[in-house]
Amino acid sequence: MQERNAWVDYAKAIGIILVVYGHVARGVFNAGLPMDEDSYLLVDSIIYSFHMPLFFFLSGLFFYDSLIKRGKTGLIVNKVDTIVYPFIVWSLLQGLVEVVLSNYTNGEVTLGQVFSLLWSPRAQFWFLYALFLVFVVCSFVYAKADRRYFLPILLGFGAFYVLKQNVDMGRIGNFIFGNAVFFALGVWFNEIKAYFLARYASLTVIFGALFIVGQYLFHITFGLNWEVGGLPVLTLATISILFMVTLSMWLGNVRIEWLLFIGASSMTIYLMHILAGSGIRVILSSFMGVDSIPVHLIAGTIVGLAAPLVAQLIVKRYDLSFLFTPPKSISATALRTRRTVAQ
Repeated sequence: MQERNAWVDYAKAIGIILVVYGHVARGVFNAGLPMDEDSYLLVDSIIYSFHMPLFFFLSGLFFYDSLIKRGKTGLIVNKVDTIVYPFIVWSLLQGLVEVVLSNYTNGEVTLGQVFSLLWSPRAQFWFLYALFLVFVVCSFVYAKADRRYFLPILLGFGAFYVLKQNVDMGRIGNFIFGNAVFFALGVWFNEIKAYFLARYASLTVIFGALFIVGQYLFHITFGLNWEVGGLPVLTLATISILFMVTLSMWLGNVRIEWLLFIGASSMTIYLMHILAGSGIRVILSSFMGVDSIPVHLIAGTIVGLAAPLVAQLIVKRYDLSFLFTPPKSISATALRTRRTVAQ
């Protein structure tokens, strides 16, 4: 029996595992370890063609209901607490650690780069930066929109995605229009979700075949890379997302506790996995002399997933929640509530 919304956590789990592996592989490659470049570049491009678009898609799934419930201002204020706050805290924490350990890592990070986070997000934190911008823009776009306009809005964002290849939209514009289309796809998907849930088995086969054929044509036949952008990447990412969705719906018939836990904890893993994955690479290569690529990839991925989960339990045990959520004294939601009551 399909458990309600379990497929969403499975999709998050698949996505975050790909994120961790992708960053671990990039770290190993950039460290100059003996890695086959062609294989690395192929796998890297396959992963990057859809794994972050998948997370924008998943973020869009519950957006409209939340917008109706909280209102435009209320939703944006909520995202200041749930996105902006951890973005700032962990950008600073990870950045300062990288500055201190720059002699052991792949690149030298300066304090200037760390404290430029509000206009130049670093490392994996670009996603949170872009996601907040997309939430703000879509809060205004969808505030007065009826459901019948969801598809036209999606097509509009799709046009912007394709056009940005030839039009200079600036850093902020690229963050927004390079990702809003996938967010809008998640918003619109609710209109056809029932169809997918009723036919996920056959659709998994269909989209699985399209995924394999699409990735082969894109990377092997035409020799393209995910960075080319434009309509080819938009098409490939959409097919790949829908395959991940149907696969996750199929997984929803069984309960794999550890995978569900990873999916439910994807935000924690995303915030902390670079420190964990890079740390184990430094230990293996610099202190233990290990240069085996399989060992680095497997150990880095496992530690990149497991260490944040352990840290999450420690945070809960010792009431260190301020690392992820703002204390009430500085919470944007609490400040807004107090202001409303005072008025």
